[in-house]
Amino acid sequence: MSDRFAPDCASGFAPRGPRPVPATLTSPATSPGRPAAHRDPNVLRWLGAYTASMLGDNVYYLALSWAAVQGGTPAQAGIVTALSALPRALLMLGGGVVADRFGPRRVVIGSDVVRCAAVLAVASLLFAAPPGLWPLAVLSLVFGTVDAVFMPAVGALPARITGRGQLARVQGMRGLAIRFGHVVGAPLGGLGVALGGAATAFTLAGLLIAVSVPLLVSVRVDDLPGDDRAAGQTAWRDLRDGLRYIRGHRVLAPLIVAIALGDLGFVGPLNVGLTLLADERGWGASGMGWVLAGFGIGAGAAGLLLAVRGRLPHAGRVMAVTVLVGSVAIGLLAYVPGVVAAVGVALVVGLLTGLSGALCGALLQTQTEPTYLGRVSSVSGIVGLGLAPLSMPVSAAAIGAWGTGPVFVVSAAVCGLGGVVALCVRDLRLAQLPG
Repeated sequence: MSDRFAPDCASGFAPRGPRPVPATLTSPATSPGRPAAHRDPNVLRWLGAYTASMLGDNVYYLALSWAAVQGGTPAQAGIVTALSALPRALLMLGGGVVADRFGPRRVVIGSDVVRCAAVLAVASLLFAAPPGLWPLAVLSLVFGTVDAVFMPAVGALPARITGRGQLARVQGMRGLAIRFGHVVGAPLGGLGVALGGAATAFTLAGLLIAVSVPLLVSVRVDDLPGDDRAAGQTAWRDLRDGLRYIRGHRVLAPLIVAIALGDLGFVGPLNVGLTLLADERGWGASGMGWVLAGFGIGAGAAGLLLAVRGRLPHAGRVMAVTVLVGSVAIGLLAYVPGVVAAVGVALVVGLLTGLSGALCGALLQTQTEPTYLGRVSSVSGIVGLGLAPLSMPVSAAAIGAWGTGPVFVVSAAVCGLGGVVALCVRDLRLAQLPG
C-alpha cells in the first residue's frame, strides 16, 4: 500500500527553510505540448524498462528461493531470502539522499547494472558447480543494498519524465507493470528452473534486468528547480533537510504515517499469513494460487482504472475510505468458509488496497517538491520494503500461538488505522490530484 495525493495549491509545503518553488509553475516536465503519459514515447520507454526490471526481479526471487532450498535446510533458505531486507531497512534513508544528489535516472541505471552483474556472476558459479549457500547469501545482501538506492530513485524518476498532471496516470501504469511482473515473472522463473535449474533461472533474470539499461539510457529527463540545491552541502545535511521537509508538510507527514500503518498491517497476512491460512483450511497450493490470483486481478484492475482515467476526484477521501473498507476485507479473509469465497474476498482486497495504494503514490508524487522525491520515497518505503518483511516471522509465530483469525483481525486493525489518520487530518482528507 503505497501511493500519494496532491491538493491544487502548495499550502501543504513546510514553512521551514527556503520556500519551495512549485513544480507546476517552473518544471519543464509540465510543458503543455507534452502528450498524455500513456501516449508519450519517453514515458513508454521508461515503462518498458521498469517492466523488464520487475520481470527480472520476480524471476530472481524464485531462483533464489529454489537454489536456497536445494542447498540447505528450510530454515537456512528462509534466512538467505530474508537477508536482503536488512540492508534495505538500514540504508534506504541514505539511498534517498543518493537519488536526489546524483539524479534518479543515473542511480536506477547504475543499480540495474550492478544487479545484473551480481546475478550473472552467481549464475556462472552455479553452472560450474553447486557452491553452497554462501554465494546466495552474498547475492541477497547485494540485492538488498542496491535496492536501498534503487527504490527511492524509482520513486523520484516519474516527476522528471512527465508533467505533474500525468503523475497519477503514471502510478496506474506502474501498478500494471508490477502486476504483470508478478503474473508473468514467476512462471518464467519456474520455466528457467525446469529447463536448467537455478543457474538458468538466474541467467534469465540477469538478461531481463539488462534489457532495462538501454531503455533507461534512452529516456529523456528534465532538470528541475533546486537540482543544484545540494551543492556545498553534506549528505547528512541533505538527509536532515529531507526529514525536516516531510515533518513540516501538512499532507506528506500524515500520508507517510498512513502508508506505514498500511504496510505493517498488510505485509504479514498477505505473505506468510496466507500460506498458513491455506494450509490450515486445506486449500493446498492450488487454492492459495487462486486466492493470490484474485488479489492480483483486483490490484491490476485498480491500476488500470487510474492509468485510463488519469485522476480520481476527492483523492484523499477515496483513499481513506478504500483503506478502511479494504482493512475489513483483510480481516474477513480468515473467516470465509471456502476457497471460492476466499478468492472473491481477495479480489475485493486487491481492488481496494490497489486503488488506495495507487492514490497514495500519486498524492506523494504530486505533493512533493520534485527535488525531494528521492528522500520522501525512501521514508515512505522504509517500512514496507525494509521493516515490514522482518515482521513476517513474528506474524508466523503469532499465528502459531493464537491462530489465523485473531492475527488477521489485528493486522486489519493496524491497516485501518491508516484510513483513520487520513480521515482525521483535514489537509490529507481534502487532498486532490491535479487536473
